[in-house]
Amino acid sequence: MERKVQIKSIRDLGPQFTDNPHQMVGQDGAYSIPLPNGETLWFFGDTLIGRRVPGESIWYPGGKAVGRFDMSGKGSIRRMINNCGLITPAQNAASGIGEFRYILDDDGEIKTLIPHLPEEHSDEIRIWCQHGIHIGKTLYLFFLKMEMLDDGPLPVNFDFIGAGIAAGSTESWEFKRINDHGSDIFWDKTMPQFGSAVMLSRDHLWLYLYGVKKNDDLVQQSYLARVAVDNVGQPDKYQYAVNSEPNWSDNIDDARPVFEHPPNEQSVNFHPYLNCYLAVHSLDITGKIVLRTADHPWGPWSEPAVLKTIVPVRKKPLPYPPLVYAAKEHPALRRNGGKTMYITYVEFEEYFPHLLEVELV
Repeated sequence: MERKVQIKSIRDLGPQFTDNPHQMVGQDGAYSIPLPNGETLWFFGDTLIGRRVPGESIWYPGGKAVGRFDMSGKGSIRRMINNCGLITPAQNAASGIGEFRYILDDDGEIKTLIPHLPEEHSDEIRIWCQHGIHIGKTLYLFFLKMEMLDDGPLPVNFDFIGAGIAAGSTESWEFKRINDHGSDIFWDKTMPQFGSAVMLSRDHLWLYLYGVKKNDDLVQQSYLARVAVDNVGQPDKYQYAVNSEPNWSDNIDDARPVFEHPPNEQSVNFHPYLNCYLAVHSLDITGKIVLRTADHPWGPWSEPAVLKTIVPVRKKPLPYPPLVYAAKEHPALRRNGGKTMYITYVEFEEYFPHLLEVELV
């Protein structure tokens, strides 16, 4: 049954994590993963260390597009990290996320959680964050493996190689990609890139995973997979939703989309205040942040309801269109039983997770 989500108010709490001791001047992604000790891991994609030049786009240092190249040592950027994480304790985020600490390496620098393999050059391959989950003693981090391209409509362009999973622990913060039959790719570029949102079933027996791919008309569509919690690292154990009954197939070719128009990032969680499942995502690259509801993880899902439209204001023209993406909700920050919730998004020029506080009726 479709539920109408009524919004009482939305407060813009601004870009987060800007005040940090590590010269971190931009990052995207911002997936939040609850940990057993009550803290939360935040998992990020490309992260820039250095300084920003006033009046200059970070993507056009010296007036030239970055392109496919690693930005380390270029212009005012000292270091570029493909993915990293920070920890937040339980806190009230009404004034923003005030308490956090980055996961650091032995040199006191922000640590790459899923590092490049020796054969992967950072000018050619990036390992970008997806969602993750802690099961038993293992923390699973889902990732996208990307090929960087020379040309395209943005200052940074890329194509999918596929999606995979890394496993590690919160004690060492060391992660190793799960390798199956000689490959770290569970789902190749022809398949949905599962891991864009993951959650446990309410009986904790199944892990549900959402993944996105484009159809023949280039429309982004979200698909659903499941796997028993003991079999996360075994690709042949995954099943795929073929309709909203639900019916499941071991064959990924039978998978059918559960909703349309998400980008490659989204959140799906059970929402106690609404008493249903809530999906939050950017609507393609329109700048709209939307909500969907369903009684079950497989749907049927409601049509997207627009929560807020983000309209970036640029101080000077740039040779690419405004890009708003990565919208998702963070259950660990909910207050009042979920009546107050928090959503992040990223605008490419601002390039920090931007936080919205949403009060429901």
